[in-house]
Amino acid sequence: LAALQTGHPATAKWYDRRDSVFIEFCVADSKDVKVNFDKTKCGFSCLGGTDNVKHENEIDLFDAIDENESKHKRTDRSVLCYLRKAQPGKAWPRLTKEKAKLSWLSVDFNNWKDWEDDSDEEMGNFDQFSDMMNNMGGEDDLPDLDGADDDESADSDDEKMPDLE
Repeated sequence: LAALQTGHPATAKWYDRRDSVFIEFCVADSKDVKVNFDKTKCGFSCLGGTDNVKHENEIDLFDAIDENESKHKRTDRSVLCYLRKAQPGKAWPRLTKEKAKLSWLSVDFNNWKDWEDDSDEEMGNFDQFSDMMNNMGGEDDLPDLDGADDDESADSDDEKMPDLE
C-alpha cells in the first residue's frame, strides 16, 4: 500500500468521441511522462511543475480499448491521451468502469458532444484529431520548427538592405 501513496493523481478531463476517448492530464511542465495503455486500463505517471511533484493515475476504463492504436502527446500544459475504442460507435457514458466519482476527474465540456446526434460534423472533428495524432510521431522526434524557413528568408532580406541605400 505504501507504494500507492508515493504519487497523487493529476487532475484530468475527458471526453467521448465516436471511435475514441480523450483524456487530458493537466500537469504543467511534466517530466518523465509514462503512459501505459492496457485493454481496459490506462496508467499515467509523471513529475510535474518546478517542484517535481509525482503524479500517478490508474484508470479502470469503462470499456475495452485497442492499446496498440492508443497514443499520447505531451505539451507544456498537459498530456493528452487518445484511447482508441475497441468497439467504435459505442458511447461511453463515463470514463471509468466503476460509477465512483473521482475527485481528480471531470468531463471536458468544451470538447464534449452528443455525437450520436450529428455524425457529419463529428467525422470532420475526428479527421482533424487523427491528423494531429498522425503528426505526433515518437517522443524523441524533434518538433519541426514552424517558420524556420521564413526566418532564414527574412535574414537574407535584411542583409540585402544596405544595397538599397
